[in-house]
Amino acid sequence: MRVILSEAAGFCYGVERAVELARKTVLEDGRCWMLGDLIHNSSVVEELERCGIRKAEEPSEIPAGETVVIRSHGERREILDALQARGVRCVDATCPNVVRIQRIVAQADAQGRLPVLIGDARHPEVVGIASRCGRTVVLSGPKEVRRRLETDPEIRDRPVTVAAQTTCIRELFKTSAEIIKKECTNAEIFDTICNATHKRQSSAAEIAEVADVMVVVGDRKSANTKHLTEICNERCSRVYQIERADELSPDWFNGCSVAGLTAGASTPAGIIKEVYATMSEENKTTEGVETKAAEESFEELLNKSFKTLNTGEKVTGIVTAITPTEVQVDVGAKQSAYIKLNELSDDPSVKPEDIVHVGDEIETYIVRVNDVEGYAELSKKRLDAVKVWENIEKAVDDKTIMEGVVTEVNKGGVVVSVKGVRVFVPASQSGQPRGADLNTMVKETVKLRITEVNRARRRVVGSIRAVQSEERQAKQAEVWENIEVGKHYTGVVKSMTSYGVFVDIGGVDGMVHISELSWSRIKTPSEVCKVGDTLNVYVISYDPEKHKISLGVKDRNVDPWQVFMDKYKVDDVATVKVVKLMSFGAFAEVVPGVDGLIHISQIADRRIDKPEDVLSEGQVVDAKIIAIDEDKKKISLSIRALLNGEGGYAEEEPAEDAAPSDAE
Repeated sequence: MRVILSEAAGFCYGVERAVELARKTVLEDGRCWMLGDLIHNSSVVEELERCGIRKAEEPSEIPAGETVVIRSHGERREILDALQARGVRCVDATCPNVVRIQRIVAQADAQGRLPVLIGDARHPEVVGIASRCGRTVVLSGPKEVRRRLETDPEIRDRPVTVAAQTTCIRELFKTSAEIIKKECTNAEIFDTICNATHKRQSSAAEIAEVADVMVVVGDRKSANTKHLTEICNERCSRVYQIERADELSPDWFNGCSVAGLTAGASTPAGIIKEVYATMSEENKTTEGVETKAAEESFEELLNKSFKTLNTGEKVTGIVTAITPTEVQVDVGAKQSAYIKLNELSDDPSVKPEDIVHVGDEIETYIVRVNDVEGYAELSKKRLDAVKVWENIEKAVDDKTIMEGVVTEVNKGGVVVSVKGVRVFVPASQSGQPRGADLNTMVKETVKLRITEVNRARRRVVGSIRAVQSEERQAKQAEVWENIEVGKHYTGVVKSMTSYGVFVDIGGVDGMVHISELSWSRIKTPSEVCKVGDTLNVYVISYDPEKHKISLGVKDRNVDPWQVFMDKYKVDDVATVKVVKLMSFGAFAEVVPGVDGLIHISQIADRRIDKPEDVLSEGQVVDAKIIAIDEDKKKISLSIRALLNGEGGYAEEEPAEDAAPSDAE
C-alpha cells in the first residue's frame, strides 16, 4: 500500500499566527486569556491551557485589566467593544483573510449595499463578520440562494455585495455567485476563499481521485476539515475523518493499494506526523512493502509543502501586516517576507494603505532571499514595471490600444507616460495638424498604438494618429451602414464656404447648402453659424458610392406661409427686414421663409427714382400689410401707408413674374 500525504496539509498561516501570538503573549505577560477555543483543535487548545493561557466561555469571565487573545476566526464587534470598555487588552489574532471580509461587508453596508455571505451562519467566523454591519444575509449554498431569491425581494431589489466564508468550497461559492449575478441587477462579487484553503481542497480532491481509502485528520468542529471530508467523499468510496492516530483501524486498509492522507488547517504537525507514521507502519504490517513515500521522513514531506524562494522570481502572497516601514507578506515559505515602502510604489506621496490592505492577495518580485536569517525581500514596484514592459512589448504584436498622459513636448513631438513608461510620439503621429502648437496637448489623456519597442535602449515609439484614424474609419463605417433619408444627427461644423458648411456627423462630413441653413435669406453661412458650432441636422439625400451626403437644418415640419397666416392679416403692421432691392421695389422678410414686396410707389410719401435712395439691404422697418394673395402666396407691403398723409403718385405694378415666391 502506498501512502500519499497531501502537500497542503496542516496549519495554515492564520492558525499558525494565532497560536504564535498566544504563546508570545503569555510569555510576555505571564498570563492571558482566550475567549472560546483559539482554533478548532482540542489538542492545541489543551496545550495552550497547559502553557498558562486560560479559557473563558463568556466575556464577563475575563477580569478587567487582563489580556485576551482574540481567536483566528475573529469575534463579534459588540464583544470587542465591551471588553475594551472594561479595560481588557485585546490581542487580535484574527486571520488577515477574515479581517478582509469584515472590511468588505462593513464598506458595503456604509454604501447602502446588502452584504451576502456564502457560508455557515453558525460558524464563529461568519457570526463575527455579520456583526460588522446592520444586516447580513448568510446563505449556505446554491439551493438556499435560489429559495431566498424567491422569498426575499430585498435581495433582488437592493444592490448586493457577495463574499464567502474563508473555508467555503470554491465550486459551491462559484455556483451561488453565478445565480446571484444572474438574478440581481447590481451585484458585486468578492471571492474571499482563503488561497491556502483552496490549495488544500484541490490537493485533497486530486489524491481522493486515485486513493482506495482517504483519511482526513482534524477536529470535528473544524469547518475546513468538514469540507475536506465532503470533497473526498465525492471522489472516494471510503473516507474516514479522525482527530488522532489512535482512531485508525487496520480493517480500513484491507485490499488497498493507495491510501491518501490530508489534514485541516487547524491540525498541528505532530498529529499529522503520528497519523502518517501509523498508516505507514500499518502498510508494512499488511503488505510488507516499504514505498518511497514511507521512506521519506515526515519533516521532508512537510518541507515540500513550503515554497522555495529564488531571487528574481515572481511570488504571490497575502498581506498580513502594514507597519510604518514595511508591508509583511505571507508567501507560503519558511522565510518571512516583507516589502520595504520604497519598493511598494514609485510615488513617494502614496501611503501603503492606499495600495494594499491586510488580507489582500499581492503579486511581487523576489529581490533577495536570506536563508540564514530566514527572510525574503520583495518588491511590488519592480514587478509592476516588468509587467508594464511585457504589456508594451506584447502591444506591438497584438496592436493593443494603450492609454497615457502627455507629459512634455520636445523638438520632434510629444512624450506620453503609459503606466510610468515614456513613449515618444513624433509630431506627424500626434494627430494634430501640421504646424499646430503641441503644447496644448500637455496633461491631456490620449489613446495610442505602440509601433516600436527597444527594451535594451528603453525606447518606445507610439502613434496617436493611428488610433484616431481607426476610430474615424470605424465611425464612418457605422454612419454609412445606418444612414437613411430623414435621419437626424447632432454634428459639428468643420469648415465653411460661400455656398454652405460641412458638418461632421460622426466621422463623416455632410454638406449643408446655404439655402438649407435657415428659412431666412442669408448671404453667407457665417450669419447663422461658425466653425466648431453644434448643429442639429437631418439627411436630405446621400450617395454611398461618391461618399456624399446632403444635409438640412431647416425644420421641414414647419410651414412658413402657415406661420405667417396664423400671425398676420391685411391692415396689420409688421416689423420687416429688407432682404433684396430691385428696380421696381424691395423685398422684405415678414417671417423667416416668407417675403413681401414693398413696391417703389409704397416706399416713401414722395416720388423716388430707385428703392436704394431710401432703403438698404438689412434695414429693419415697419410696414403695413395692404394685400395678401393666398393662392399665389404673395404679400404686398407699404411703408407709405404709415407715413403722415398718404398722398403720392400712381405707378405701374411690376410684371407678375417679378414677384417672389413664399420663400424667395
